[in-house]
Amino acid sequence: MMVMRSLAAALPAAPVRDNSILRRRRHELFVAGVVLVVLALLPLATHDVYFQNLIILTILFAGLAQAWNILGGYCGQISLGHALYFGIGGYVSTLLFVRAGVPPTFGMVAGGMVGALAALLVGWPCFRLSGHYYAIATVVVGEIGYLLFLNWDFVGGASGVYVPFTGHSLINLQFRVSKLPWHYVALGFAAIAWLTAFLVEGSRWSYSWRAIKDDVIAARSLGVRVFPSKMAAAGISGFLTAMGGAIYAQYVGYIDPDSVMAGSLSILIALPAVLGGVGTLWGPLIGSAVLIPLSELSRSYLGGSGSGVDLMLYGALITGVALARPQGLVSLIGVKRRSGGGDAPAA
Repeated sequence: MMVMRSLAAALPAAPVRDNSILRRRRHELFVAGVVLVVLALLPLATHDVYFQNLIILTILFAGLAQAWNILGGYCGQISLGHALYFGIGGYVSTLLFVRAGVPPTFGMVAGGMVGALAALLVGWPCFRLSGHYYAIATVVVGEIGYLLFLNWDFVGGASGVYVPFTGHSLINLQFRVSKLPWHYVALGFAAIAWLTAFLVEGSRWSYSWRAIKDDVIAARSLGVRVFPSKMAAAGISGFLTAMGGAIYAQYVGYIDPDSVMAGSLSILIALPAVLGGVGTLWGPLIGSAVLIPLSELSRSYLGGSGSGVDLMLYGALITGVALARPQGLVSLIGVKRRSGGGDAPAA
């Protein structure tokens, strides 16, 4: 019955909303506004550069995890190669700035468009696969992209590309006096990713995606356009992920294939959503708030010994959380995933 309700909602007729759903979505927007204000004020509570950097990375990966969640959470297509789109966004934005003088604020949009195109090109053959075969295919494509950029002299190869500092500038996304502007750049990106997921969750696309996630054969038999729906999810996810890569490239001032296209980065993009709760609005944010600080703090305080204690502790904690709350950390605050698009309460 759960699948059938999703399939019925995915048919051409627009989904009918009752007052309870409208009230819940207004409540979600109110909660999002409160969270946005809290996060905007958060860096004012500390002047420690290390913790400011930690907050920026946490917020940035919350946006990246939300981008992955659109494809992997709502549509059910588990991608393990999102570092490819992340790296493409970073390289496109950086090369346009270094070689053509295009401001990164415009290069970020261009990188997002190229990232979306790359996601569509990957999806064209790979979406004909299903289940773990699709996940394996994304790993292979990601590794192909990594090796290509590693040996491509036009993009700097293994040496990478440095971002020249041209002076404090908002349009060039260069701030060396303080990390505070970077906090709001990352927060703006995360807010765009969340708002995109919110709009998608309330649209007919969400019903189609959830129907595909539940049962592809049943969805197709009742008229859901499976392949175009998957491609739409991939395009949106690739665009947002590439935008995040462009921001990251400007933030660190240097990129190479190992820093923006490694397979471990694909896992780090997906893990916050999985840990927090896939297919939910708040799962990626909650997962990032736990996972990214845990990763950075364990590496900073325990990684210097070279014994791998930080990785063992990090892995043990993730495994423990996954076993204790298999439905995601959002279950701790009462968020539930349901079959319909956006039928889960925000808190």
